[in-house]
Amino acid sequence: MFTRHLVLLATCALPITAAPASPPETERRIVEETLQGETFADPYRWLEELEADSPEVKSWTDLQNAHTRRMLEELPCHAELTEQFGELMSITSIGTPVQRGEYLFNTRRAADQNQAVLHVRSGGSPSRPLIDPNTLDAEGLVSLDWWTPSPDGSIVAFGLSRAGDEMSTLHLLDTDTGNWRPLEIPGKCRLSGWAPNGRAFLYSRLMDPEDPYSRAILWHELGQHPRHDRLITRQTEPSRIPFGTLSRNGRWIFLGLSDGWSRNDLEVMRVADWMADPETPRITLAEGKPGRFEPWFVIDDTAWLYTTYDAPNGRLMGIDLNHPAMENWQTMVAERPDAVLESARRALGMVVLTWEKDATTSFERIRPDGSMIGPITLPGLGSAGISTNPDLRTAFVAYTSYNEPRSIYEVNLATDQRTLWARPDVPVDPDNIVVAREWATSADGTRVPMFVIHRRDLNPANGPHPTLIYGYGGFNISMTPRFSATNFPWYDAGGVYVVANLRGGGEYGESWHRAGMLESKQNVFDDLYACAEHLIREGWTDPDHLAVSGGSNGGLLTGVAATQRPDLWSGVVSAVPLLDMLRYHRFLMARFWVPEYGSAENPEQFPWLRAYSPYHNIEPGRDYPAMLILAGENDSRVHPLHARKMAARMQWANAGNPSAEPVLLLVERDAGHGSGKPKSMRIQNLADRWSFIMWSTGLCTGSAP
Repeated sequence: MFTRHLVLLATCALPITAAPASPPETERRIVEETLQGETFADPYRWLEELEADSPEVKSWTDLQNAHTRRMLEELPCHAELTEQFGELMSITSIGTPVQRGEYLFNTRRAADQNQAVLHVRSGGSPSRPLIDPNTLDAEGLVSLDWWTPSPDGSIVAFGLSRAGDEMSTLHLLDTDTGNWRPLEIPGKCRLSGWAPNGRAFLYSRLMDPEDPYSRAILWHELGQHPRHDRLITRQTEPSRIPFGTLSRNGRWIFLGLSDGWSRNDLEVMRVADWMADPETPRITLAEGKPGRFEPWFVIDDTAWLYTTYDAPNGRLMGIDLNHPAMENWQTMVAERPDAVLESARRALGMVVLTWEKDATTSFERIRPDGSMIGPITLPGLGSAGISTNPDLRTAFVAYTSYNEPRSIYEVNLATDQRTLWARPDVPVDPDNIVVAREWATSADGTRVPMFVIHRRDLNPANGPHPTLIYGYGGFNISMTPRFSATNFPWYDAGGVYVVANLRGGGEYGESWHRAGMLESKQNVFDDLYACAEHLIREGWTDPDHLAVSGGSNGGLLTGVAATQRPDLWSGVVSAVPLLDMLRYHRFLMARFWVPEYGSAENPEQFPWLRAYSPYHNIEPGRDYPAMLILAGENDSRVHPLHARKMAARMQWANAGNPSAEPVLLLVERDAGHGSGKPKSMRIQNLADRWSFIMWSTGLCTGSAP
């Protein structure tokens, strides 16, 4: 077990100040801009260029990266953590199996591999590798983004991208031989459904890979060149994203337009009619309604449609597609006041429902008429996903919790009997970790839950303890229990890990999400502060030992936390963040997020963004916590300009203050938003983050945990 580093950490000095105290200077070039009547002086707009377009931005980033590497690598715990994460990242990972025809597919990443490999087996034959990205690139930068077998499993469609740019190119291969077919479709492709005979598929792509707002839905017939693929619909507005799905029986194509993460319009058309006449009128199922409408599957000609319309926790409606008027819809699964409906999957003679209650998973089995069969028993309170096949009564369940490794079970859905199918060996002691549920009260009186995870012998009475809060709070995404072996050096050293279930997420349905978006976004930040104050008040920690971390939308969260409440934190990690909220929508694909955040171009929405935009709320001379800001040069979602500009402005604000905490920037050149990193890069990233967190919370000072 990983306990040897406790000795090392107890002998660490505070060496981060031994490196040059001042970061590289950044030239200020004032650009003035007036937005909604307010004039802003932006001294770092020149850092908005990508390195490929600006040698001076690259040179500036070189200096910043070198400064940060020097500061972090002089921490004695950095070398020790690098070694331990190397061992912990060598744990074999196993994906949930998918059964198609006679074939069973799943991903695996062996201890010495950079990227996960898709394996297949059939009948009694042993498993064999089918798609191995590790053989496609010497640096381990090519990743398998997605894979979808045909209905009988004989063909696999899959997407590959490089260096984390997520610009998937679609490929096909034959399962029996492993031979790749000559088809290649670039442009951030994604399969949307196979035809039942496996001879055609629906897919989405960017018609112009340089334009993130050029998404289209197309139909491809195997054997034809993609230039002849039939265009069904394409994007016409930046904030409205088209999507399409093909029913398993091949009779129906559903087409939607998503307007953010809270609502979408939905149409349907009969495939045979469209094949005969591409101009055939589409049937409108929902238009202009305040809710989500998602076709989850079709039985015969009845669509089982998930919606949050008049049901913020979600419900399933049955729609006879031959008589689809809304007044004819039937409730198949009613909304529950105490749980959120997450998914419904078909198995032979039944439907399996996934519910989320208090950020943990439960399953129920129902018949196609909606009547109850019973639950599926899980090992405990945690997170679970299920893989079913409409032709089988067996399924595979992946289950995990903060103190249980991700385990795969084979489940007999008729009897609710489960058998362990795979579980990785982990060189840590999960039994020494306990998980508690605690609640804070936010500024407006809302109760906000959090998971508190720590070594068994820790409690508030022997605090304060070094503590890290992780949060996200947006886009209807739930923070549910997940096992991470790489958290154990933190646990073993006496650290407390807290996951906050902030508003803006999906833990309590669409109402919880809406309470943390647009004009209500400040609720998310207030929820975080309430969790921090609760932990301090209860004795778990104090501001000298409390750090906060988040990425993407969570990077915005931590950037706001650093500028609104710097008194709460000893350290802040802001990864791939949005930080200039007055200009964010002008870069890459960010107009997709206007329905979630708003836009400074809108006079009503401008004050919301102005009030919390981290970049615009930095005040010289204020005592800010130590910050580590991380970005990826190939990020296709969040432009690295946010990290660069924030670091430059924070460093400027700290200039002349001899007691100022460091503000460090790292921009990874061969990485994007986070996915697709090779093993060596993941190890270094973990060592950088955790050594910074351990230093900022006092675990490198020689004080007892």
